[in-house]
This record gives sequence, structure tokens and C-alpha cells, in this order.
Amino acid sequence: MDFVKSKFVNSFIDERKEFLNNVSKEIWENPELKFEEFKAHNFLTGILKKEGFEVIEEYILKTAFRAEYPSGEASDQFVVRNVVLLVSGPVIAVLCEYDALPDQGHACGHNLIAEAGIAAGLAIKAALEINPNFCGKVVVLGTPAEEGGSGKVFLIKGGAFDDIDLALMVHPSPSDHMFPPFIAVNRVKVTYKGRSAHASGYPWEGVNALDAAVSCYNSIALLRQQIKPNSRIHGIITKGGSYPSIIPDETELQLYIRAATLRDLRHLSRRVEGCIKAAAVATGCEVAYQFDKNSVDALLTNKVLANLYQKHAETLGVVFQDSDHGVIPFMASTDMGNVSHVVPSIHPTYTIGTVAPNHSIAFAQAAGAPAAQEPTLAAAKSMALLALDIFDNPALLEDIKIQFHQDIAKDEPLVLGS
Repeated sequence: MDFVKSKFVNSFIDERKEFLNNVSKEIWENPELKFEEFKAHNFLTGILKKEGFEVIEEYILKTAFRAEYPSGEASDQFVVRNVVLLVSGPVIAVLCEYDALPDQGHACGHNLIAEAGIAAGLAIKAALEINPNFCGKVVVLGTPAEEGGSGKVFLIKGGAFDDIDLALMVHPSPSDHMFPPFIAVNRVKVTYKGRSAHASGYPWEGVNALDAAVSCYNSIALLRQQIKPNSRIHGIITKGGSYPSIIPDETELQLYIRAATLRDLRHLSRRVEGCIKAAAVATGCEVAYQFDKNSVDALLTNKVLANLYQKHAETLGVVFQDSDHGVIPFMASTDMGNVSHVVPSIHPTYTIGTVAPNHSIAFAQAAGAPAAQEPTLAAAKSMALLALDIFDNPALLEDIKIQFHQDIAKDEPLVLGS
């Protein structure tokens, strides 16, 4: 049966590789920022409608969507631990992203994530249509605004995952990792207010808000020397003044604080908070700051799902580098982390033939290059085959959920805005 599934999925996706390449190409050529992905939304939902999915456009968010097959309940009999049950079959979500970055376009390869999600979704649907032994539902979920918008957090709050049993998504990067260390992140916006004056004629009359911003930034730069290797702090000064001869009376910074665990994130956030306050005291400025209420959790990779995905990916030639400590994994953050605290999830990374890092112009070029296609389709095939394993043997879902509850018991979810 495994050989038949593999043959079906591989053939189905290979026969459509030109069409699927055009899916990612269309999105790559029309980059859209968070919450503004209207072209991508319309393009992808149009494809899914034509392919026979029941599609809900503008699902919870204006640029999100939900496409499912079959629609309604997917009920049948199946055996769990030698007991015949009449229940709904597994509901498996394949997630798409399609937002781009300012100035860089698809420098994180979300056009490829959309392609992989569409490819896997179409292959799973096709298998459900022809195999009466499969019981369940596939949901292709369009999730906008991953880049700084935490779109999946809004979808979670809106109930998008309430009827989902597990979630699958992949991400292009410079390396192949089954267990990428996507870490938690808190975002904070800081505003300093001083008093303007002529910078040469009456500098003593001014209170320099730019000095406060620079002091804060420099204090955080020094703090970086004493943080853990798997923590990160970075930011920019988004407002620094209007004219050199005017002492700035208002400045603004945006900061990201990342850590591998909730405890570390809270501790590091408090230390950054100290830098923010100290800069105000040192310069005589007033300060206001607000942590983002839609912060991002660390990723919990479900080991049972991961083993299923890895088995199929390796048959397609993928060599995972999790045990190769010489290969630096993609240590960033993703709102897929929040999803992984709600339903069992995986979010492996896969190489697209470049050593360029994500969020670089070179990576954006690689995301639109022909060399990215074969690994993207291999990732799509692996997701589809994983899903068919579960539809073929729904008892696996029990093991997946046991693992999920064990992981959740060990890991406290991030309190949003903490």
C-alpha cells in the first residue's frame, strides 16, 4: 500500500509541476505585504475553486481563506485499538503563506510555501476521491501576515483550528531540518518624548529624544554579550528626528526579543525593559512602550508526525541535518509556533539550493529560481504522503495526540503581550 500511495502522489505532482511552478511564480512576481495579499488570496482561491474545493474567501481575515474537501462531515467506521468506532475521520490542514517583505519581495520564500501547500492539498484531495478506504477531510488554509503580523494568531482566536486535528507546513531555508529551532518572540514599540530647541543656538533648552533612542539601542547592543546563544534581540530606530538643527522631541524604536523558552523570554524582556527605562532616565525624556499582544510561541514539532514526514522525505533524497552541528539551522520565529500549541504540527525547513540566508535579496532571487522547484515539490509530496498515512490508518492520530499532550505538558505557552 505504501508503494501505491507513493507512486500515486509522485505521479500526480510531477504531472502538474509546470502548473505548480506557475503558482509560485505568480506570487513571486507580485509580492504583497502583510494583510495586503489580495492578489495572492484571489489567485489561490480561484485555483482551489476550479479544483473542486469548497472555498471560504476572506476567512476571519480579509486575505485568509479556507478550502476543504470533502465539505461537511467526513464520517466512516475505522478501528482504534481493535475497537470499531463510528466517528468523523481525521481533519488535516495544509497551510499556505504568501506575504512578502518590505523592499525585498519574497526573501523568505513564502511563494514556495504557497506552492507546496497547494500541491499537497491537490494530491490529498485526488487520493480521497479515488480511494474509498480513506476517511477524513483535507483543509487548505491560507494564512496571511506571517511577517510581523502574526496572522495565524488571529485565525486561532477566530476558531480556524477548532475542528482541525493536525497542521502541516514547510519552509524554504538554506538547510534541511526536521526539527528547526523556531523560537518565541516578543515585539515592543518604544516612543521617547523630549523637548525641541535650536540644536546650536539653545541646546540647553532641549531634551533630546534621539539621545534616548540611541542610548537604548546601545544598551541593548551591550546586553547581547550576556544573553544565551539561542536568544536574540534586534531592532531599528523608525523615527529619529526631522532636521539636524532641531533637537528631536520624539523618536521611536521597534524591537524584537526572541528566546527558546517562555521563561527565558520573560527574563530577557525584563532586561530589555530596563534598558528602555534607563535611557529615559539618563536623558530626561518621557517614555512609553507597548509589547505586542500577538506575540509568537516557540515551535513544538510533533515527533510522531515528524517521523512520518521524514520517512517519505528521505525516500525522495532529502538528507536532514538536525544532527550535523556544523550546519546552522534557521533560528527565527513563526506564528506556526502558536498553531503548534493548539494542534499537533510540523514545520520542517528545506533547502532550495542556496547558501544565502532568509531575508536577503539573494534568497528572494533563489525563491524564484528553477532550482527551488524540485525540493519544494519533494516537500509537498512528503506532506501529502504523511496525510495519506493517517487517512489509511486513523489509529495513528491517537499516537500523534498523545505526543502532543506530552509536549504541551512540558512547555508553557507564551502569554500574549507578556
